[in-house]
Amino acid sequence: MQGKKGEDLQQVLNKALEVGIDEVGKGAVFGPVFSAVVVISEKNKLILKKFGVTDSKKLTPKKRKLLLPKILLLSSDYGIGQSSTREIDTLGIRVATELSMLRAINKLKEKPSEIIIDGSLSLRPWKGSQKNIVKGDAKFTAIASASIVAKISRDNLIERLDKKYSGYLLFKNKGYGTKEHLLNIKKNGITNLHRKSFLKKSNLV
Repeated sequence: MQGKKGEDLQQVLNKALEVGIDEVGKGAVFGPVFSAVVVISEKNKLILKKFGVTDSKKLTPKKRKLLLPKILLLSSDYGIGQSSTREIDTLGIRVATELSMLRAINKLKEKPSEIIIDGSLSLRPWKGSQKNIVKGDAKFTAIASASIVAKISRDNLIERLDKKYSGYLLFKNKGYGTKEHLLNIKKNGITNLHRKSFLKKSNLV
């Protein structure tokens, strides 16, 4: 009987936690796609909201960096996953994004009872309960927190890669297909981390 009570209590605790997932880099032409999942209690959601946690796109890089340690400290758990350029080109961006999300979830200490995903696309391989929330990063603190964790993680990687792949201004465009970036591809050629499946549309492959 004690085991059953313990399981019931764990289910209640799980439901009291908000588990949000978001991705970043889906529309870039260079580098991997990143996903993060953040687990937050009701109490800590309110604290993070007061600190100013919201959709990462609405925050300055400086503000995101200030919020990151607070998110990591106040989250009950978190995970980061990514899918490579090769996986994006081979499997397509949706499947690659789903893989990055699953990799993030698999890093959690416990399997969540329900996940809340930013956007309208479901995580098809996930067998548990899930909700899709359009503009979820503006509505759910856990999703907003995940968007900040994913954004900073990917930006840090792209900034490191800028040293190896100079000439593309990656530190500035973060791998997105800006006019300047596309002109530099024409000038310097395609690297092994550029998404060929994306660049076909720009007649650069």
